[in-house]
Amino acid sequence: MTDFPGPIPMHGDRVEILADTFVATVTGKITSRGVLVDGNGFVELVLPDGDPQQRRDLERSTRYQYRLYDGRVLLYSSPDLKLRDTRREDDGALVVAGSPA
Repeated sequence: MTDFPGPIPMHGDRVEILADTFVATVTGKITSRGVLVDGNGFVELVLPDGDPQQRRDLERSTRYQYRLYDGRVLLYSSPDLKLRDTRREDDGALVVAGSPA
């Protein structure tokens, strides 16, 4: 479960984020997916619109790791990732893109 994710999205209900500036648990509809941009592989973590402070903390981080769960089942445990981009979707969800550090 630590391989880099493929293009098929994984959906969970809880994610534990360990960043260089904070540690947080986010609940709700969460998606993790691998994407290819200009030949480079990235992982995108899509978080529901929620606590603005956690979002600001994550947007200021440079490195992070996360564990995605569905109930008590661990779906994915990321390697150490370098934050490459953050953006908001139309519904307010935060998309965080990273690549292996």
